[in-house]
Amino acid sequence: MRATVRDVARLAGVSPKTVSNVVNGTFPVSPHTKVKVERALAELEYVPNLSARGLRNGRSGVVALALPDLTTSYSAELVHHFVTVAGERGLTIQIEETNGADDERQLLSRARAQLVDGLILNPVRMEASAVQLGVSLPPVVLIGEVQMALADHVWHDNVAASRAMTELLIEEGHRRIAILGQMDSETSRLRTRGYQEAMDHAGLARPPELSIATDQWNQAGGAKAIRGYLAEHELPDAFFCFTDALAVGVLSVLWAEGHLVPEDVSVVGYDDVIEAAYTVPGLTTLRFEKREVAGTALDLLTKRIADNDRPVSTEMVAHSIVRRGSSRRRG
Repeated sequence: MRATVRDVARLAGVSPKTVSNVVNGTFPVSPHTKVKVERALAELEYVPNLSARGLRNGRSGVVALALPDLTTSYSAELVHHFVTVAGERGLTIQIEETNGADDERQLLSRARAQLVDGLILNPVRMEASAVQLGVSLPPVVLIGEVQMALADHVWHDNVAASRAMTELLIEEGHRRIAILGQMDSETSRLRTRGYQEAMDHAGLARPPELSIATDQWNQAGGAKAIRGYLAEHELPDAFFCFTDALAVGVLSVLWAEGHLVPEDVSVVGYDDVIEAAYTVPGLTTLRFEKREVAGTALDLLTKRIADNDRPVSTEMVAHSIVRRGSSRRRG
């Protein structure tokens, strides 16, 4: 039979309430007592009864995290941090992939039915999200570029970050800077705007051919887009790729076609996924702390679950540029 809280308490020599405090993290327990309880939990292989807990407090201890594409390294790293931080707080993360408003609506419905305590959503386009005015919202936090006044939001400043990356390339002497990652998404629009602001401020031309569209924001999408570009255009001074995954695809094609990076052309990315440090050469990229995104979003969601009528909050995570070997000063 499954061990109960009373079984754990008896073995540890403490009260059932103390065991509950250790398991749920509701009240502080002395380090010595916590160690005794944790040893008893491990020895008895105690598993919390989440269903019973939910009946008592109206909560499941489960929150849903929905991302638009779970196949990317960026998503994998973000999920890792959410699961880790949630576990430290006694929460369980339910992972979902959303392909548009219909999937988001289903998740909102589950939250309203209290199958999960709350949602963390990453919409791609504002107009295509199920989070809209007039919709009855359960506890929900948005992450990423889509910001709405009716929901808590965690983000980093894509416009400022993209402007800073473009300014770095300009400072290095690059003049014909191409952007790769044009598509119908809020992320693409914001990163394009930052690039345009930097180019315009420097008085540099932005001919249409320097804005390269992609149908996928992954390695295959980057490789396909750059092959098509090189078939019709000469190399620019630099490629600013809107994700590291796109940049990896670009680096692969450039190497296959005999173009040296950074001698012939510089390549920079965005996101600082793990692979960025191990490309050849290492990828210059834009970093923001994914663990901080996870922690801040879970903080906001926990407060929203406790009080769904509290004022909406927006939190910004800082960014920085990571210099590696894929870009260098020209001349």
